[in-house]
Order: sequence, then C-alpha cells, then structure tokens
Amino acid sequence: MTDSQVQYRPRRQLVVTVDDGTDTCVLRFFSFYPSQQKALAPGVRLRIRGELKGGFLGWQMVHPAYRPAGGELPEALTPVYSTVAALPQAYLRKAVASGLERADLAETVPPDAPPAPGKATAWSLRQALHFLHHPTPEVSLAALEDRSHPAWLRLKAEELLAQQLSQVESRREHDALQAPPLKARTGGLHEQFLAALPFQLTGAQRRVSEEIAASLARDRPMHRLLQGDVGSGKTIVAALAAAIAIDSGWQCALMAPTEILAEQHFRKLIGWLEPLLAPKGLRVAWLTGSQRKKERGEMQQLVASGEAALVVGTHAVIQEQVQFRKLGLAVIDEQHRFGVEQRLALRGKACPREGGDPGLPEALDSRLRGNDEGFEPHMLMMSATPIPRTLAMSYYADLDVSTIDELPPGRTPVVTKLIADSRRDEVVERIRSQLAEGRQVYWVCPLIEESESLDLTNATATHEQLSAALPGVLVGLLHSRMPVPEKKAVMSLFTGGQMGVLVSTTVIEVGVDVPNASLMVIEHAERFGLSQLHQLRGRVGRGAAASACVLLYSTGDAGRLGETARARLKAMAETSDGFEIARRDLEIRGPGEFLGARQSGAPLLRFADLATDADLLDWARAVAPLMLDRHPGLAARHVARWLGGKSEYLKA
Repeated sequence: MTDSQVQYRPRRQLVVTVDDGTDTCVLRFFSFYPSQQKALAPGVRLRIRGELKGGFLGWQMVHPAYRPAGGELPEALTPVYSTVAALPQAYLRKAVASGLERADLAETVPPDAPPAPGKATAWSLRQALHFLHHPTPEVSLAALEDRSHPAWLRLKAEELLAQQLSQVESRREHDALQAPPLKARTGGLHEQFLAALPFQLTGAQRRVSEEIAASLARDRPMHRLLQGDVGSGKTIVAALAAAIAIDSGWQCALMAPTEILAEQHFRKLIGWLEPLLAPKGLRVAWLTGSQRKKERGEMQQLVASGEAALVVGTHAVIQEQVQFRKLGLAVIDEQHRFGVEQRLALRGKACPREGGDPGLPEALDSRLRGNDEGFEPHMLMMSATPIPRTLAMSYYADLDVSTIDELPPGRTPVVTKLIADSRRDEVVERIRSQLAEGRQVYWVCPLIEESESLDLTNATATHEQLSAALPGVLVGLLHSRMPVPEKKAVMSLFTGGQMGVLVSTTVIEVGVDVPNASLMVIEHAERFGLSQLHQLRGRVGRGAAASACVLLYSTGDAGRLGETARARLKAMAETSDGFEIARRDLEIRGPGEFLGARQSGAPLLRFADLATDADLLDWARAVAPLMLDRHPGLAARHVARWLGGKSEYLKA
C-alpha cells in the first residue's frame, strides 16, 4: 500500500494506491468506514481480489475484496465459484476440495489407447481436475479461458470418449435386435397404391422410398429420419412405407402432434389406402384425445385385433390402453413436436420386456408391452426442420437420414419481409389488397388472451381489431382452447374459401393446406423459434399465386431486438431452405442433449464443443470400439462416470 486518502470530488470516496512491484493500481471505495481507512493505511500488505479495469488513468478496482497478506502466499490461484443463497466461498472451496478427495478418479482410459491430440492424455484425470480448480500463477489465462490448456483437453477427451462409447454400444445393441422384415409383395398393396396415385412421384420421393424399402426389408430395426422441406411430399413417402408394412401382414402407426394435422393425414390416407384395404377386410383407425369413450373403445378393439392395419392419431396412440396386435412400423410426423419419452413410448408399443427395463423411467417402462413375436418395430421420423438435437445426432450418432431435396412442381417461392409492429397499418392495407384479389390470409399470434406477465398482442384482441378494420370480410379465430367441433367448423369455412382471414395461434403450425392462402402475418415473430417460424411460413406458397410471409417484430422497451431474436429473424429473411434453417438453429440454440430428454439449449456436453474439438472427437471415435472390445470393464466404468443411465435416450 503506497497511498491512502479520502477525496471529495466528484463524490466522497476512499482512494488507495497499491503496488505489486510490477505496476500500480487504484482502489476506489464509495462506501467505507473509519476502520477501513486504518486497515488500508500506507505500508500495509494485502491480498486483493476484484474486477481489474484499465483506462487513461491506469489500472483500477472498485470495491474489491481484500484481506491481510500474512504468511506465505499460496502456490496456486484461489478458486472463486458461482454461488447461490449467499453460500460463502470458504464453504464452497472446502466442499469442492472434499469432493475431489473422495471422488473415484481412477484412470479408465486404457494404457494401450493411442495418445489424444494436444497432449490431452499426458495428464491424468486427477491431475487435470486439481489443476483446473487450483491453476498455478504462471499459466496462460487465455489457455484457461478458451479451454485449450492440456488439462481442459483431458476433460474434453474423457467426455467425448464417454459419448462415443455409449453410441457404439447403442449401435451394437441395435444391430443385435430383431425386427420383422417388411417386403412389398408382387401385385400387393404397395404396387396397387403406386398405380392408383393421381400424380407422379418426384425423383427425390422415389429415391427415399427405395432407401426406406431397403431398410424395412432387413431383419434389423430401421431408425431413420426423413427430412423434407415444407410441402416436399413426406406424407406420400410415409404412406408407401405403411403399404409395405401392411403388405407383410404387420400394422403401421402414424402419430402426429395436433388433431388438425392428424385429421389431415387421416383423410389423405383413407382416400389413398382404404379402397385398397377394404377388400382385404382391413381398416384405417383414428385415435385422438377428443374422441368419445365409445368411439375410442371401438378403435382400440380394431387396433388390438389387428383389423386396423393403419392407425393414425395424436398422443392418444401411446396411451396405455392402446395395444397393438402386430406393430411393425411406427411413423412420427413433425417429430420435433414430440418429447423424447413420447417417441420412446411409441417405439416400445411393440417391444415386450418381461420383468421391465431398469434403464427406462418407471412410467415409461410400464407402457412397453406389445406383439407376441418380441420384435422391435421399424421407426420412421419425419421433419421439415429437424430440431438441433436430431440434426446433431444425424452427424454423430445412431440415426440414418433420408432427404427429400426436391419440391413438387407448381410450388411458388415465399417472399419473407421483416416489418416493425409500428407499421401494422401498412400490413392491414396489404391484407385488403390480397382479399380484393380473391386470396386468403393467416394472422398468427403467440397468445390466446391477454397476459399480465407478457405484453404481447393476443389472438382474441387481434381478431376484434381485424374484424373492425375489414368490414364485410369474415374473420375467423382459431386456438387450442376451442371445442373440437368449433375448430372443425372454423377450418371448414377457411379451407372452403368462405373465410378471408384466419387469426390463429400456432395450432395451424403444421397440417393446414389451403392453396388459396397467399399471405402469412406472424405477430411478435421475435418470440417464436426458427422451427415454428419456418413451419408457419410453409402454410402459404402452396398454390400458383405469389405468396409472402410478414414477420411483425417488437423491439420492446429497450428499442432494439435481442441478439438471439435478431439472429433468428435474419435467418428467416435470408433463406427458405429448411435444412439451412436447421443448421442456423443448431448454431443459435445448441444441439440439446444427445443422451437426454432435453431437445435444445445447453448440450449434454459440458466441456467439449463438437464444432471446434473435431480432432478429439475423431480420437474418441477411434478409441471407443477398441476399448469396448479389449477393456469392457473400463468402458462400463467410464460411461457410468460421465453419463449414468442416459444412453437409453439414444433410442428415441
């Protein structure tokens, strides 16, 4: 301490100058006591911690923590941990130190494994952890912050190895499972269906149909993601796969996230398949949560007896009361709308496990009962904008991918415009011009009714405003709380062309197909995810007329958009490619958990970054199969240390 004085300009403050032998720093205290002045007298030696800021006048800290520098200085830096509930640092340091001493940090990476890049395996796990909690003063701060130090690389290598071990093990388990070989018969339902189609398949549809047919013909369960942009014709591909399953004497289940989408699939599939199924004594069954008890019971009986060769529905398909006779193929449409456990439950409808499966949640395991043969069903998941978790899994995990990269002829590109909500009047004028040309319009809001906690324009108020602004035009309102008959009546008016404007929540995100609708307005677009925005935009551009999507955004009290919201809206304006949007979504949100139930946000990988640690990932990929073959005990301990029981979620 070289100087200490109270200054009164520009405000009363205690100003202390300290010197560590290399440079000086000014400490400023705007709230202080006389005892602090004595403790901070010139000549006193202190240990000081605070945020160091540089400027024109040199280094300074404001209200740093300090204590007398008695005795020898420690040989390592003192850790400062994130804390809650006013837990003191001393308590946290003691708890962490105790945990490090008690933890089983025995080496699990075998000695005959090739060395990892960056000298990662030159450090033991115990050395790496102790160093990161207590780094030595000479260490490069940049190497610690960007996680390029060998101690960090050791943790990343361990984590990636655990992930790869789990995935290789899952692949081997998957390859050992039995599934019913599903093959189309000559002159059977599949050929009859193709011959009856009133349109020609695109080249991409034929290619992916052949890929799926080849997977279905094997006696190993298919686990495939069918990617196709909005309107690319994924439903017809799924129907062809269903025809193959039915041809082979097995049932197919198709689960959709909303009744609107499920009903659209039901109508299409009945029109396509029921005329071909009826002569064989087979049916298409329909299961939703809004069905009357009697009707649902009748459908469940059809499913259990096997008379229902194809079952279409919502979450009701995975209810415990629904028992399939011979489920051979499970199709999940818009799979990003379902949770991991829901997808596992549908897969498990044909996966009997006598005595239960300890790797699954109890509530889920109770539903895993199915056909007498004990086969796993083939699984086909469909999505127009894959969630980041699934996109990442398609690169790194046990998932085959088929892509429809071609739109059917006659589709028109959709122009996307970003407009501030202060220009709502201009948007209403645009709606008038579209209506005058005989077109129809969607207006989507994020809320049903006014919320005290969120200041967002709500669907009910918007419906009233547009009804007043557009006299003589039938303006409809659609949201999830409406009774099902009322929803159907509104949709019938809109699809029939009698209704000019439909104000809705995201209930119309998927499944609504009105070729005459040419304008989509999305209120508070900054509050929607990229997947939702892309799906909503896909409701227009389904006919020959030029179509547009208006993203109305609010800058809020701060007068500007947040960084994440700006990135999402920019992505929407720059591309209409669903796969590029999914890639951007991966960058913005993160890949979610590969081996967990979360689908976005912070990944399960806490230390490694799949984008920057590709060399460590390659090392882990090479070591994992060798480790499982030569050191299965070490592999099991390594996976248990890092993942626990989460590897079961790879199956979803």
